[in-house]
Amino acid sequence: MTKTSVIPEGFLWGGAVTSFQTEGAWDEGGKGPSIVDARPVKEGQSDWKTAVDFYHRYKEDIALFKEMGFNAYRTSISWSRIFPDGEGEPNEEGLQFYDDLFDEMLANGIQPVITLYHFDLPLQLAKKYNGFASRKVVDLFDKYARTVFARYGEKVKYWLTFNEQNLVLTNLQYWGVSTDEADNEEALRYQVTHNSFIAHAKAVKALHELVPGGQMAGMVTYMTTYPNSCLPEDVIANMKAKELLVDFYLDVFANGEYPSYVTSNLQRKGIMPHFEEGDAELLKENTVDYISISYYQSQTVSSEKVKEDAIISGITPNPNLKANEWGWAIDPIGLRVSLKDMYARYRLPIFITENGIGVREELNENNTVEDDYRIDYLRNHINQVKLAMEEGVEVFGYLTWGSTDLISSGGQFEKRYGFIYVNRGESDLRDLKRYKKKSFNWYKQVIATNGENLEESETVTLP
Repeated sequence: MTKTSVIPEGFLWGGAVTSFQTEGAWDEGGKGPSIVDARPVKEGQSDWKTAVDFYHRYKEDIALFKEMGFNAYRTSISWSRIFPDGEGEPNEEGLQFYDDLFDEMLANGIQPVITLYHFDLPLQLAKKYNGFASRKVVDLFDKYARTVFARYGEKVKYWLTFNEQNLVLTNLQYWGVSTDEADNEEALRYQVTHNSFIAHAKAVKALHELVPGGQMAGMVTYMTTYPNSCLPEDVIANMKAKELLVDFYLDVFANGEYPSYVTSNLQRKGIMPHFEEGDAELLKENTVDYISISYYQSQTVSSEKVKEDAIISGITPNPNLKANEWGWAIDPIGLRVSLKDMYARYRLPIFITENGIGVREELNENNTVEDDYRIDYLRNHINQVKLAMEEGVEVFGYLTWGSTDLISSGGQFEKRYGFIYVNRGESDLRDLKRYKKKSFNWYKQVIATNGENLEESETVTLP
């Protein structure tokens, strides 16, 4: 007997990308260079100068998204398209591009879901101020956020401040920060983390002031972790890893203050970040409206592998799970684990804004890709979302990573995620023509039935 779907009417279905991984036009329309544009390109990989040329082809792509039934599409605004050097006066041509893009989406029944910052700081802010290591950049981010809220507030309801903000501790380059002159690198990492929290809180405050009904999320990449064994030492190691990887950020987003498991450790080490006057109040008074996550994989944590105080050094693959060719464990149940944990802790609605699988693919003789493995991956994850919702978790949207293929954040184009194949290689742009993969019509059916019809089939093996 078929159960009535737990997915409510109005649930948000669609896909997610970034500006720099799709738009191209890196030096058009008055756009200034970002830290992505200056990033060295490894041999055999792509740069982001053309990407998939969404800047010039967005109407074609949005028509395909409408055909699939999208009612939401997540992308980011390029800060350096709005403020070419990160400061000064806004670039009207850049502002108009996003006006036109959002209008096209809305005309096709697609809500824009917009990320303010997705690892693409204006290059001059990295060179001049060392990125988010400087409170000056926090203030400039506030100016940028207020500019786009004022411009697009009537067109965009759902916003995210920083993509995967919990990567700040381990990937300072995403925030335009160099550690070359740091006296204490760990202290710098936590200060940048604090600065990003303040920038986030300022954006929450600005949105609520400027856009009545505007909804702001803090976002993390949620890698579910399990103890490597039932040893109590592994349980504690896993708990500490989860606190550092995920809980710290969600606690600040939702509760508006640093948790004691972080402050006690930082005070013991003497590296508590500097709080300017009003910082504590700013965090406390500007908590999020919802939680946003990306989810791709899970890992385990072994106490035996932990080196000194570096708790995340204990992360190790789960031998019980299959992985994709990039070593990411495929664990749909891990998504349900994350949803149940977050909702129990915070009682905030959750928006899954990234979930997907990257695979090397080529067109077949019928100009399509028989990507049953992608269908299988997404079906199994959506089923786990539905189970979590049956268990009382409030989820209001699900976006896959990639709509068209795109260039990965690591500079790989052959790591394809989309429902739509884009005809280009790593360095050979070819004709950039779009082709529907098998998963295109499958996802169309999922959306048309509001997640009811996931077309059960046998599990398939990744190529």
